[in-house]
Amino acid sequence: MGHPIAFEYADRLKALAPNGFGHIFFTGSGSEAVDTALKIALAFHRARGEGQRTRLIGRERGYHGVGFGGISVGGIVNNRRTFGNLLTGVDHLPHTHLPENAFSKGQPEHGANLADDLERIIALHGTETIAAVIVEPVAGSTGVLVPPKGYLERLRKIMKEHGILLIFDEVITGFGRLGQPFASQFFGVTPDLFTTAKGMTNGTVPMGAVFVQEIIYDAFMHGCEGMIKFFHGYTYSGYPVSAAAGLATLDIYERDRLLTRASELAPYWEETMHGLKDAPYVKDIRNIGLIVGVELESRKNAPGAWAYDVLCKCYRAGAMIRVTGDIIALAPPLIIEKKHIDALAGLLREMLLKTA
Repeated sequence: MGHPIAFEYADRLKALAPNGFGHIFFTGSGSEAVDTALKIALAFHRARGEGQRTRLIGRERGYHGVGFGGISVGGIVNNRRTFGNLLTGVDHLPHTHLPENAFSKGQPEHGANLADDLERIIALHGTETIAAVIVEPVAGSTGVLVPPKGYLERLRKIMKEHGILLIFDEVITGFGRLGQPFASQFFGVTPDLFTTAKGMTNGTVPMGAVFVQEIIYDAFMHGCEGMIKFFHGYTYSGYPVSAAAGLATLDIYERDRLLTRASELAPYWEETMHGLKDAPYVKDIRNIGLIVGVELESRKNAPGAWAYDVLCKCYRAGAMIRVTGDIIALAPPLIIEKKHIDALAGLLREMLLKTA
């Protein structure tokens, strides 16, 4: 059964998406959205008579939630090591964190060639076996890894040549984080599917979604009328309360122009955050849109200790930051103002000095 408010929300979301995304599959979280996207990719190839395409490709240091599909294609060791062999038929591209890109502002210069490693994986397993590649346009949970210039474009080109689907995980980058509704619009690279979650409802009520291109949807829509076309779904897909929260969130995004506000603040954010370059322990700063990663040197025999110390000090001082290993990751509310950016940078410098 359906509910009108879920269809209304889907129509509003489609209006924000890049051209060609005519259908949305609602889920309860980003993890569910990722597993759904992977299953859609597998089912799409089967519906087109290429059921042998079952291999999924993720990326080292990638984060795609905590479902078995997500941690299988994900590349963060601590999320994987406890849970056995996970899904079979999964491979990983190399990450794009290169030392020569230290202190890059925006997209770094070096590393587009890392996309070519997909050709190696294709040669190893065979084009005919690979269903999809999933990447975060900007890797967030691992510590803000910004794609090198030309990297996403090269990845997209290789995949089109080989008939492999591209999935963007936009749980972090979706809904204005880079100054456009979605990262695909910011980078000018269009995937075949992309996932979203948190920003859909401003984190108030659980919800996720997979945006699907028309060509993928159409591949399922054949056969007898009334028959189930895709054997997958969740009890709370399109939950009316979540859809209502999503509609209210979209109203606020539009009223306050929040989906593009990051583009106005990004230059000031970049300049201010890179001003921490001379602070104690700072070994790298990388940014794009309203995201920054401040990487610290490791304390001897205690990786992550300095960053965690800074997190605790900032929390006691009234600022919530995030750390992952030795990296301080910041993605402030889209309503942040320049005075808040100044205060946050000043607090970080103060806490780093106190940690020294």
